[in-house]
Amino acid sequence: MADPRGFLKVRERQTQPRRPVPVRIMDFKEVYERQEKGVLKEQAGRCMDCGIPFCHQGCPLGNLIPEWNDLTWRDKGQEAIERLHATNNFPEFTGRLCPAPCEASCVLGINQPAVTIKQVEVSIIDQAFDENWVVPHAPERLTDKTIAVVGSGPAGLAVAQQLTRAGHTVAVYERDDKIGGLLRYGIPDFKMEKDQIDRRLDQMRAEGTRFRTGVEVGKDISWEQLRRRYDAVVVATGATVPRDLPIPGRELSGVHFAMDYLVQSNRAVAGEKVKNQIHAEGKHVVILGGGDTGADCIGTAHRHQAASVTTLAIGQQPPAERAAHQPWPMYPTLFEVASAHEEGGERTYLASTVEFVGENGKLTGVKVAETEFVDGKRLPKAGTERIIPADLVFLSLGFTGPEPAGLAEQVNAEFDERTNVKRDGYYMTNTPGVFAAGDAGRGQSLIVWAIAEGRACAAAVDKWLEGSTRLPAPVAPTDRAIAPL
Repeated sequence: MADPRGFLKVRERQTQPRRPVPVRIMDFKEVYERQEKGVLKEQAGRCMDCGIPFCHQGCPLGNLIPEWNDLTWRDKGQEAIERLHATNNFPEFTGRLCPAPCEASCVLGINQPAVTIKQVEVSIIDQAFDENWVVPHAPERLTDKTIAVVGSGPAGLAVAQQLTRAGHTVAVYERDDKIGGLLRYGIPDFKMEKDQIDRRLDQMRAEGTRFRTGVEVGKDISWEQLRRRYDAVVVATGATVPRDLPIPGRELSGVHFAMDYLVQSNRAVAGEKVKNQIHAEGKHVVILGGGDTGADCIGTAHRHQAASVTTLAIGQQPPAERAAHQPWPMYPTLFEVASAHEEGGERTYLASTVEFVGENGKLTGVKVAETEFVDGKRLPKAGTERIIPADLVFLSLGFTGPEPAGLAEQVNAEFDERTNVKRDGYYMTNTPGVFAAGDAGRGQSLIVWAIAEGRACAAAVDKWLEGSTRLPAPVAPTDRAIAPL
C-alpha cells in the first residue's frame, strides 16, 4: 500500500493543472499540464489500506489501482507501468478520456474527495513513454491462424493487440485514411493530441499487427470475403449512427450532427484541407445535448471564436452531490464542469427544442420551450416558447447503434432490440467465427468498456481457434465476469 497515513496527512484532492483559458482557446493543444512530481506522489499516497478496494469494482478493466498508486508513491515508475499494462492496453487513452468510474467507487470518497486515480494513471504512462519503457511484446511463437478486426477504435485495437501477442496474424481494417476511429477523428486534440495514438501504433506494428486503411468492409470488400480469407472476423465498428431530431426545420442549412463538425475540425487541425468545413467563427452556436460530445463541440466552437455558445438539455440539471438513489459506490450522475465549460458559454436545462427556424433555407434560430413532465414523459410546456438566435446547431443526442454495412445481408448477422449486433456470452454472433466487441455489440458506452470488451473478446476468439487461451477475459457482454475459458 501507499503511505499508511497519507489520506490523513493530505486531505486535499489536487488534480492536474490546466492551461489558462485565454491561452488554451487560442490553439488545439491539450488543456492539461503535467502534475508536479512531489504533488503527484502526495496524491498517490492518499490511497488508503481500505481492505476491499472498491475501485476494482468501479473499473471494467479490473485495474490494479492500489498497487500502482503505491508504486508511484514509492517512485517506482517502471514497476508501476508493468502493473498498469497488466490490465490496460492503452492507459494513455483512458487516463485522458475515461470519466473515471473507479474514482466514484474509491473508499476514501465516502467522507473525503476520492484519490486522483485517473491523474496517477496518465502520469505513469507518460513517464513510461518518456523513459522508453513502452516496448513491443512480439509473440514467442506464431500460430497459423488469421483474424480480421474491422474497426480501429479502442475496442478494435485492444482485440488486435491481444490476439497478435497470442501469436495470431491480425489485420485491422479501417475505412478512414488513418487508424484510430473516433479516437482519431471524434476526440478533439485539446483532450488528446494524436501523437498519443501514433506512438502506440508504432508499438503494435513492431509486434506484428497489420493495418489496412481506406477499406470499407461491406462495400470495398464484403464481409463474406473476409470470412473466407480469415479464420475469424471481429466486428468492432462502434456505434456511429447518430440520433436525429426530426422536428420542423430539420432540413435547414446550419443544422448538423455533432460528429460531422468534430471530424472536420480534427482533420483541419491535422493539417488536412477540408472542403466546405463547418466553422463557427463569428456565429451563434447552439448545442443540443449535455454529454461529452456536446462539451467537445463547446471547446471546438470557442477555439473557432464563435460569437456565442449555448447548450440546451431537455432534462433537469444534475445535482452537485450524490443523490440518495445513487449511493457509494455507484457511479453517480452529477453536475460536472469539464474544461470546455470553463471556457465560457451558457448551459440551459429543462429546455425542449420545438422547431428550427430560418429564412430562405438558412437557420436563424431555435424555438425552445420549458420542459414539463406529463405521465413520465418530457414535453414542451405550452406558452413558454422563445427563440434563441442560432447560425449553427449541433445535434449531440447520442448514437443509436452500429452501421449495418452489409452485416445482415452478407453474414446473416442478427441485431438485438437496441439495434446492436447480437452476440452470445462469448462475443460470437449467430454466424460462427464472427465476433463483436465494443460499442458495436454493447451500444454507446465508455472507452474503458471498449478496451475491456476488446480484451475479453480476444480471449474468446483465441479459445475458439485454439481450444484454450491464456489471455485475460475481464468482462462478458452481460457485464459480469466472463466464465472461465
